[in-house]
Amino acid sequence: MRLSCKVAAALLGLAGLLLLLYLLAGRHAAPRPPPSARPAARRQPRLGRSPLRRSGAGGAGARKPGEQKHSKEPSSLQCMHLAVVACGDRLEETLIMLKSAVLFSNRRLCFHIFSEDSLKPEFEKKLQEWPSSYTKKFEYNIYPITFSVGNAQEWKKLFKPCAAQRLFLPVILKDVDSLLYVDTDVLFLRPIDDIWHILKEFNSTQLAAMAPEHEIPKIGWYSRFARHPYYGTTGVNSGVMLMNLTRIRNTQFKNSMIPSGLTWEEMLYPLYQKYKNYITWGDQDLLNIIFYFNPECLYVFPCQWNYRPDHCMYGSNCKGAEEEGVSILHGNRGVYHDDKQPTFKALYEVIRDFPFEDNLFQSLYYPLQSKFLDTVHTLCGRIPQVFLKQIEKTMKKVYENRVIVYLGANHRY
Repeated sequence: MRLSCKVAAALLGLAGLLLLLYLLAGRHAAPRPPPSARPAARRQPRLGRSPLRRSGAGGAGARKPGEQKHSKEPSSLQCMHLAVVACGDRLEETLIMLKSAVLFSNRRLCFHIFSEDSLKPEFEKKLQEWPSSYTKKFEYNIYPITFSVGNAQEWKKLFKPCAAQRLFLPVILKDVDSLLYVDTDVLFLRPIDDIWHILKEFNSTQLAAMAPEHEIPKIGWYSRFARHPYYGTTGVNSGVMLMNLTRIRNTQFKNSMIPSGLTWEEMLYPLYQKYKNYITWGDQDLLNIIFYFNPECLYVFPCQWNYRPDHCMYGSNCKGAEEEGVSILHGNRGVYHDDKQPTFKALYEVIRDFPFEDNLFQSLYYPLQSKFLDTVHTLCGRIPQVFLKQIEKTMKKVYENRVIVYLGANHRY
């Protein structure tokens, strides 16, 4: 009971402080200048070798049979490429993930949505219902599920429906230089811009980045149960995977099948055939095997970039999240849809229910604080600051930027 009261008091105190900051920002903000008085936005070069192109332009951006492309305006700004694979009942999860990306990111986004044909009309309908103030921040492609090597039905049934599609992204998206892949059950709690910057931290051999599967080797799944090679001491989790696709396409990978190297596409099916009776987590296991033999190719980012229930359900074990807050939430094991981890479910529901045009503090942050008060009976619920820190920081920046823009425009009169 004492702990619940302390958590409640802390949340209420923080809410009061944020409300005061918000009111002060509104008090000092000058009226928004008319369009003619606003400074013109700077045009920036597009990121990567060849980002998404307009329909009919050729390359990966051109329409292919069964593929649909939609865009509200030309990609004049740098584009951050985000890929997701959605099959079965993953439509809503995918849309909420994309919504979190658009809400908090700064630069333009290019979505690559790989989906079963039956889901394409629903994706189009839902995305077109979003307000224009947000749809202008992204463009998207919808691709069919395709596998360039091996048995397509085998690949499609590997672990979860269509999950193996991520292995073929370097082959399909030939004109995309770099890409962030995420599972459908991911939520962004800070701008994608921040994880995108990690690409600049790659050394000359690194071509992908993932987080460890576990922080404590003695209780990690791979260290206890794996019957195949895996990366490092705990393996890596592929639910959030940053990739330099150009490097992946150009690299010869060491492997356990032949003495010489193989390209990414050449390696996939033989690797699956060799280990298919020993893998449990499908494509994630194959990625662990690949980077076991090519450890110099992997950049390992800290756990706050792929924060899962394992990081708090038995006690907090992600030091990065304790210090900086959760950056990307990964609600695996279906925790958004049951009551086993109500803290994760609360975040999902608040972002799902947030009206795009509403005030972030009033319609997202405060409801989230209220829901967290009902989760303090769980170990994850006892550390609300871990989940709230990055959201709070991001929203403060949004309002600070608005005040700076308004005041700057006012001084020019």
